[in-house]
Formats: sequence, C-alpha cells, structure tokens
Amino acid sequence: MVNVKGYISLNFTKAFLTIFLPFFLIISLIYFVRIAAFTAKIQISFGELLLLYSYSIPDIIFYTLPLSFITASANVLIRLSQDNELIALYALGLKAKTVLRSLVLLSLLFSILLMTISLLAMPLSKQLYKSFKNEKRAEAKLNIVPGRLGQKFGDFYIYVEDKQGEIFQNIVIYNRTDKTNEQFFAAQTGQLNNRYSAVSLLLHEGYGYTYSEKKLQQVEYKSLEVFDRVYRLDFKFETIINYWSNVASDIKIMQKLLFSIFISLIPFLSIYIVASFTMINPRYQQNRSFIVIFLTTMLLYALASSLEKWGNAFTLILSVILISILGQWLFAKRVSRYF
Repeated sequence: MVNVKGYISLNFTKAFLTIFLPFFLIISLIYFVRIAAFTAKIQISFGELLLLYSYSIPDIIFYTLPLSFITASANVLIRLSQDNELIALYALGLKAKTVLRSLVLLSLLFSILLMTISLLAMPLSKQLYKSFKNEKRAEAKLNIVPGRLGQKFGDFYIYVEDKQGEIFQNIVIYNRTDKTNEQFFAAQTGQLNNRYSAVSLLLHEGYGYTYSEKKLQQVEYKSLEVFDRVYRLDFKFETIINYWSNVASDIKIMQKLLFSIFISLIPFLSIYIVASFTMINPRYQQNRSFIVIFLTTMLLYALASSLEKWGNAFTLILSVILISILGQWLFAKRVSRYF
C-alpha cells in the first residue's frame, strides 16, 4: 500500500526548505541593516550583535513562514499534478481529500507553531530587544571621553581633561537654563555613579558659579553630586500574561493580537484554497500556481492588515469562518467532485 502521507510530507519538506531558507536569509539581511543603523550610534561587540539578531529570529520566522507554506504547498501539488502522480493516486482509489489530508495536518501544525511564536516568543523577544537597546543607550550616555568637547551629561555640557581608571581629572561642566541664568562648575576629580536607575556625577574639591540678571553666586565644595535628569531607565519587563492582559482596554494591543492570530492561521486557512487550483488534471487544466500564490497571499495579508486597523473579535471570527467556507467550497467545486 502506498504511504501517501509520508510521500507528500517528504516532497513538501524539500519544497518548503528550498523556499523558506532564501526568504529567511533575505529578511535576516533586512534586520541586519536595522541593527547596523543602531550600531552606528552605539558601539557593540560581535557577540552582542549576534545576541541582538537572535532577538529578531521569532519575527523573521513569523513573517516568512506563512508565505513559505503557501508557496511550498502550491509547488508540491502542481508538480505532483503535472507529473501525473496525483492521477495515479486517484487511480488507486484514493480520494482527493485523502491525498490532501497530510498537508492539512501539516498546515494545522504550522498554525500552532506560528501561534506559539506570535503569542509567546515574540512578546518576550521584543522586550529583550528593547531592554538591550535601552541598556546600550544608557552606557553611551555614561561614556564620557576625556579631551572631547560638546559632550552632554543630562542638561549639562561637560569637559574632562583626563581619566585614570574610573576617576575623571579636571572636570568642567556648564549649563544655561535660559538667557538670564547660567551655571558653571569645576572640580579636581569626579566619578560616575549608576545606582537604581539614577545616574549622577560625583565631583570632589571644586568650586562653582551661578549667574542671573540680578546676582552672581560663588560656592566652594568638598563634594557635589549632579544628577542626570534626562536619563530614565523606564523599561519594565512584563510576563506574557501581563503583556496580553490589557487587550480589552488598549486598542493597539487588541489590534496586534488580532493580526497575530490571523497571520498564524494562514497556513490552515490557505491550504484548501491553494489545493483547489493546484490539484489539477494537466491534460485539461493549466498551471496557474503563480497566480494562485500571489492572489491567496494578497487576500489573506490584506485581511490581516484590515483586522489590525479596524478589526475586533467578531470580525476576526467572521473572517476565519468565511475563508474556511470559501476554501471548502472551492475545493469541493473544483477538485472533490471530479476526484
């Protein structure tokens, strides 16, 4: 007896990998360009570059896998049709639905995988990516280079003559709050402190002036701590439950959820539509696989985009039901009635 499931699954695996890997590499290059734009401002090591890229892998898989599945399914079925292998299976007494069952099972597994990635992996990876960027930006703000003019620490311009270990030597800071108020401070030594997300510059043995239209004040000090009021480490890591718990009150989160769910269901929703136009008799029907791939992809992604902008739970359920009915109707009308 012919192992139809194994035979079709093997052909699908070959076609899928041939399509998915180039898509994955192309999208990876796009993400590398985005990371490169970030590293133009912030210096990171090669290991950190790979770590930052790894946070993007769930997104890359999520956006490349549905299109790869549609394309691979269409290519497998049209090739089996043109090689008369499907006709041979029909001649052995197998129904079209039976032949397609293995791909339907695969589409369900792919949809479950996409759902897991979109609802679990992507929220975590996005938060890790954002946390990494915030940390690197904070480090960049703390990276005061001796001898360089124009550096800022919060609202202050700062100049450091030298640095020995973590201790700055001969520091000058200046701030002009408005046209009539200026501040100037100098110190022999100083150091940066980063405690509990509060960044400060601790100055030792110095003096300072504050100037306004009415008075000039001078002060000498043993130590003076200047805080960076601009710096904020406002990132707060959330669990998956907390991340999606605001779906009822936050319209953006709800729209993101609707988009993620619908995109995740694309493999399962598309399989019968694709099969309706690629399980053909090559003697009487033409190969329109490219048109099928293009139109199916455009239809489903257009619906996903619409749900993201204007959708709600009802329109999501209605869209899934209508697409499922459309696929079953097309398959029954174009394939099942003949094979």
